[in-house]
Parts: sequence; structure tokens; C-alpha cells
Amino acid sequence: MKTGNHKNTFKSVAGFIFWLGICYFTAWIGAQVSPGIASSIWYDSIQKPDWNPPAWVFGPVWTILYTMMGVAVWLVWKNYGFTKAKAALTAFLIQLFLNGLWSHIFFGLQEPGWAFLEIILLLTAIIITTILFFEKNRVAGWLMIPYILWVSFATVLNGAIWWLN
Repeated sequence: MKTGNHKNTFKSVAGFIFWLGICYFTAWIGAQVSPGIASSIWYDSIQKPDWNPPAWVFGPVWTILYTMMGVAVWLVWKNYGFTKAKAALTAFLIQLFLNGLWSHIFFGLQEPGWAFLEIILLLTAIIITTILFFEKNRVAGWLMIPYILWVSFATVLNGAIWWLN
């Protein structure tokens, strides 16, 4: 095997770990204020619609979504690097920041109204990211679709909680 192949393999694996790690780090940041780790007294006390999923659903769903996001961004980065995929990778980082911020607004500040406005920005950023990912790598784009669907559901849920409270 050529030395260049080892360097490319190492770079690819290191990139995969980096991108997956940054996604899981964002999940960890958000989890610090989510029910189950932080006090859930406020969240348990507010009105929620009958169709609000049970708490145990969120952990597995988000683990799958963060993994899919990590793979998607890695595919784009691996094929194009930062220079040739600057817009897509920047959009991804913006939506990831907004993703982590939402938990702090909703659970940490206990502000469902502000969180609703923020999640609309988040959903918009995810859609833009997905479009840019599709332009670079179709698999990466498709990996983002479940995330769009879940955050669309979360947007409606957030709005309903805000309305009820």
C-alpha cells in the first residue's frame, strides 16, 4: 500500500471522528439542561399536548439523528474539504450551534416562546444545509431528511407547548 493511501485513510478516519465528535458534543451540551439530567420539575409541571412523546423516546431518536448528521457532514467534508464545501460546512456548523442553543432556551431559560422562534431559525438552517449537502453528496442530503422531519415535528410540539402555557 502506498504511503499516500495511509495518509488519506488516517485523514478520513480522523475527520470522521472529528465530525461525529462535534455532533455528539452538541448533544451533550444540550443534554446538560434537558430533563433527566437537569431538574425536570418545570418541564413536568407545564401543559403538553396529548401527542407529546414519552421522555424515553428522545434519547434514542437524537442519538440516531446526531449519528446521521455526523456521517452526512463527514461525507461532504471527505469529498470536498473545507475550501470546496465552505458554504455547506458553514451552514452545517450554524445549524449545529442553533441545535445546541434550543435546549438552553427551552429547558434552561424555560422560555418556550423564544425557543419556538429559535427552532424556526434552526429548521430553516437545517433545510439550507440539506440543500447544500444534496448539491455535494446525495447520500449526505438523504441522511439529513430524518433530521428535518424530526425538527419539523419538534417545531409543532414546541409551538403547542408555548400555546398551552
